[in-house]
Amino acid sequence: MTAPAPRLEPLPPEKWTDEARAMLRGRVRSADRYLSGESDAPRMPNILGILGHHAELGGAWLAYNGLLLEQPALEPRLRELAVLRVAWRTRAAYEWHQHVRIARGLGIGERTIEDIACGDTAAWPETDRLILAAADELLDRHRIADPTWAALHRCLDTRQLLELLFVVGSYLCLALVCNSVDLQPDPEAGSAAAPDVSEVED
Repeated sequence: MTAPAPRLEPLPPEKWTDEARAMLRGRVRSADRYLSGESDAPRMPNILGILGHHAELGGAWLAYNGLLLEQPALEPRLRELAVLRVAWRTRAAYEWHQHVRIARGLGIGERTIEDIACGDTAAWPETDRLILAAADELLDRHRIADPTWAALHRCLDTRQLLELLFVVGSYLCLALVCNSVDLQPDPEAGSAAAPDVSEVED
């Protein structure tokens, strides 16, 4: 399936204002290198290019999301299970490809990634199954059902459980943005070995 043309192109680093540059610095690792203009500078992720169009919003988002990623109460592996489920359910290709890469870096295997897409979690550990169940319930009914909540509370402490709610909500928000601007995956996001979000039917 051919990807649609972007509705909004990421803002390239050379077009960032001083205000937008100040917004990024201190909120994202390697931010100075993204914006340095040097020949060996890493390529700026497309999502940061989108945020470059709105410096104030981008700065606030990055500070908040940076807390979830860099100072987590919830185990990063569990966070990524939830994020991948949100990305798959919302058909957010950019989010899916980015977080497949992150998940692999955390040791999450290909079979687990495939199971997130197909929903075959019967053999998973209880906590992992509950994370996906919670994500599904939040997406479907905007509330975790009482039995799932009670079971999660036996596996997670209060801070972790609260953070799970914010992770699902935050990445739903980001999926809405990525889908609405037709954000293209970054070139380094990985191969098509991961499930293709674009092939999921409504």
